[in-house]
Amino acid sequence: MDPTLPHWRSIITSHFQAQYRTPKQGWNDVGFHDSEIETPNIDALAYDGIILNKYYVSPICSPTRSAIMTGRHPIHTGMQVYVIGGATPYGLPLSEITIAQHLQKLGYRRHLVGKWHLGFFTDAYLPMNRGFESHFGYYTGHEDYFDHESNDDQMWGLDFHRNGQTLWDVYGNFSTEMYTQEAERIIRSHNQSEPLFLVLAHQAVHAGNQPEPLEVPESYVERYTNKIKDVKRRMFAGMVSALDDSVGQVVKVLNETGLMKNTVLVFTTDNGGPTNGYDGNAACNWPLRGVKNTMWEGGVRGVGLISSPLLNGQSYVSENFFHVTDWLPTLYHAAGGDPTTLKNLDGLDLWDMLRKNGEQVRSEVLHNIDPVNKFASLRVGDYKLVMGKISVNDNGWYPPPQLSPKKNSDILKRSKVPIVVKCGPKPLNASYNCLPEVSPCLFHIPMDPCEYENIADVYPDIVKQMLQRLEEYNSTMIPPANKPVDPNANPALHGGDWKPWM
Repeated sequence: MDPTLPHWRSIITSHFQAQYRTPKQGWNDVGFHDSEIETPNIDALAYDGIILNKYYVSPICSPTRSAIMTGRHPIHTGMQVYVIGGATPYGLPLSEITIAQHLQKLGYRRHLVGKWHLGFFTDAYLPMNRGFESHFGYYTGHEDYFDHESNDDQMWGLDFHRNGQTLWDVYGNFSTEMYTQEAERIIRSHNQSEPLFLVLAHQAVHAGNQPEPLEVPESYVERYTNKIKDVKRRMFAGMVSALDDSVGQVVKVLNETGLMKNTVLVFTTDNGGPTNGYDGNAACNWPLRGVKNTMWEGGVRGVGLISSPLLNGQSYVSENFFHVTDWLPTLYHAAGGDPTTLKNLDGLDLWDMLRKNGEQVRSEVLHNIDPVNKFASLRVGDYKLVMGKISVNDNGWYPPPQLSPKKNSDILKRSKVPIVVKCGPKPLNASYNCLPEVSPCLFHIPMDPCEYENIADVYPDIVKQMLQRLEEYNSTMIPPANKPVDPNANPALHGGDWKPWM
């Protein structure tokens, strides 16, 4: 343990999609990226801490969650293909050691609030058996924000639990507020002689059940009545504001309890935003290309930040690579552990790089290899390779319904300017100069962050080298763990709630 650091420290991580984790938040859905949506509390953390401007996640939920939990690429855990359905009998392999299990060995108290989505078909896969000593939330990928039923694999059931026991009395309570209250309860009741690891994995801003997937109390929507005309985008903005209020409340409680002085706060999304009507959602990745579940920057370039008094007062925008697998070794180091003792990790320990604003450590990022849907993507230095099938409906650039003047929050200092992506003029052939299902496409991301210009024909040697590197990754891949739907999982057969059925 570094003797210059406090004896104990709290690590709060979130699903906003460790941590504050938030699902399905787009690049253009936070204030510090110049969104029309106001996120003063998230912005304050960003500007007081380190904004990870080259932060990459997986293109969809379960793979990212598995990477955070294990520090390993989804191709090495069998999580590389789509997400875990509620009625599919598989999950994060039990052979994998989670970050909670690692921190348990360091004496940390470990709590998960919110979404799990890493398997629950048997008790062994539940959070309580994967290193967490408490869990308050749900198991599947999505559910209603008020009645807490999940329509998954065409089966309906209540999905809300405390420590493995279904909660039947939560109807009508807004999930974002419930998770905030639970996080506050954990923080206020925590014995400060022990270190704390709290994952606040918010449901927001993921879509709920169809046909009305966007849900939030009307008071949040009213904040944007005169600002956002599009009904869905306005509803989505209200959901983001509810999430931002949650962040503010947690920070307030940390300050009131005196925990903040030793806390590491991480904010990360699961994947790029589901824009262009994906899942009935109204996120926005503008001006980046693509949506959730694609290899375009809009699918894999995440909203991420880290804020802590333990960062030696560092406050800056990091232009160094940071991959979602890096959280485990980085936070393990911050927690006082020795990351060199951790085996078989794909993630890198970047704690010293962050604290010292040091030189880039990571030189490449594997976005994913999906052997079922036949697509893959790799970033090496400035170059990105994209190959395989991508739906034509998810292939473009999707601005918010209207671009309106922004009102800066009074929480932010006037010297703080938004972190924006500048793309330059869009070529007329941008939509068809890259056909990744026909041949690999190559982009120079620093010069072309919006993936307008396919330069594969200009640099065939670089394409060849990157294909060889992809093949090296492919040779280490294990088969996908996916299983077909099991009708025996139907909640109707088990009292009406989602729970282990095998």
